[in-house]
Amino acid sequence: MTSVEPERPRPLLASASHRWVRLLPWGLAFVLCVALLPTTIQVLTVDYGLNAGVASLLAVAQSAPLLLAVTRPLLAWYVVFAADVAGALALLSAEYGERQEWPFPPMQIVGYIGLCLALGLRESRRTLVLVWLATAGANVGLLYVAPDRVNDRSILLMILGGVTLLITGVLRERHEVQRRLTEQETISEAERGRRTLLEERARIARELHDVVAHHMSVITVQADTAEYRLAELPPEVRGEFTSIAATARESLGEMRRLLGVLRSEETHGEVAPQPDLAQIGQLVAATERAGGPVEFTPCDADVPEAVGLSAYRIVQEALANVVRHAPGAATRVSLSLSDGGDRLAVLVVNGPPPELPAAPLEQSGTGHGLVGMRERVRLVDGTFDAGPLPDGGFRVAADLPLNGKDPG
Repeated sequence: MTSVEPERPRPLLASASHRWVRLLPWGLAFVLCVALLPTTIQVLTVDYGLNAGVASLLAVAQSAPLLLAVTRPLLAWYVVFAADVAGALALLSAEYGERQEWPFPPMQIVGYIGLCLALGLRESRRTLVLVWLATAGANVGLLYVAPDRVNDRSILLMILGGVTLLITGVLRERHEVQRRLTEQETISEAERGRRTLLEERARIARELHDVVAHHMSVITVQADTAEYRLAELPPEVRGEFTSIAATARESLGEMRRLLGVLRSEETHGEVAPQPDLAQIGQLVAATERAGGPVEFTPCDADVPEAVGLSAYRIVQEALANVVRHAPGAATRVSLSLSDGGDRLAVLVVNGPPPELPAAPLEQSGTGHGLVGMRERVRLVDGTFDAGPLPDGGFRVAADLPLNGKDPG
């Protein structure tokens, strides 16, 4: 088995964007260590009269771990805390004046406050509370051991340590909350972008269905009915038309499968310049060429681009359904403005399919067509109605406001 190397702890402020901020903890720890080490030895030996060897050992144990605090502040605290308590006990055997601080001299207080800064920037709230309780407990316990040495400054370490832990802990938690909010906003922005992409992909899928299905359906019906509409076709021409119809049907099936992929996979596409009311006549002419009589009532009004596109796609899908499900049926396409001129009415009605040797192109649909028409009408804040007629025909009606909302 291969052993997993433990992850090295990150230094304090390692995630800061500026290099000087990342180096600040190292610089502060180095300055404190270099300043406090000789000062502690000097003060403990000269002012407190402690043995030089003991003073040197205590100075190293109380100052050197400050460098470790940059990466492992809690481990450094264990060493410094034990050294500070040991130093306070060692000073009980020393002879010094009443003006000297006990149980913790000023050098120890300065180093301990620096250590509390590191703890507050790294450790959890629970750990900080336990650290302060240990500090307070040790402070009170030492004062109980030597009550004759107590003065007004004996609890200074407990107070300053608690304030430092509180302030740095609050600042760290506030920074953590802000970081998480920033991450959440980034995730939300990415989700919004993904949702926009999915909506655009669905729109492209509808465009693909409207365009390709219509034209392929017309090709298939024309090829299927050519031998009945055109007299005296040579056998090889009939075979060619049969091959064209089979290929078109296969292409329609592939297109249906492609629609499913386009709606789910991360693909990109662009749409061509969008048609409007002026191009609806071309749809009618193509449907008539497929063998179905169409009565067309055009409308030359100047309508918003979104309304014109929606009307074109509705008529296109409705005529494609006629070609697919009722080839040869008489159809009526009507575009008209309301009396007030503020709404466009789109009506496509076909009768029952005539009895032709060619079977309908599709016996059932995928449902994309009607869903797409409803969606387009909804996007411009209009109304839509579609359904079969008693005589076997089908009716599609849409009412589009000219001042509706823009789907883009």
